[in-house]
Amino acid sequence: MKYMLLMQFSEASVDFPRIDTWTPEEVQAHITFMHDANKKIAEAGERVDAQGLAMPEAAKIVRAGAEGGAPVVTEGPFPETKEFLAGYWIVDCETPERAVELAAFVSAAPGPGGAPLNMPIEVRQVMTAPAQEL
Repeated sequence: MKYMLLMQFSEASVDFPRIDTWTPEEVQAHITFMHDANKKIAEAGERVDAQGLAMPEAAKIVRAGAEGGAPVVTEGPFPETKEFLAGYWIVDCETPERAVELAAFVSAAPGPGGAPLNMPIEVRQVMTAPAQEL
């Protein structure tokens, strides 16, 4: 079964400063951990994809707009947004318990001072659509 592990942050759910305030050494330690974690998950044959995302200020919200017209694009930052997605993993695991185990592992990535961040990681099963007859 495939699962998406979502690294989501909000002012209410984290008790550490934003990564753009960390020292270069703290950022490097965090990136090294994530690189090593991705390699470990890939070597176990469970990694489908994993990506970090730019900060919310770089986001754009896109709506279709009027029929036949140009899309409507709103650029960040979005002050009304309390939560944001910082990155994700798509993993292919034998059990939901294994997906939770992987989420707990990446949750412990180091932050300021090298302390584990205990980041909130949401685990969601990737659903498949029923087969359609052609």
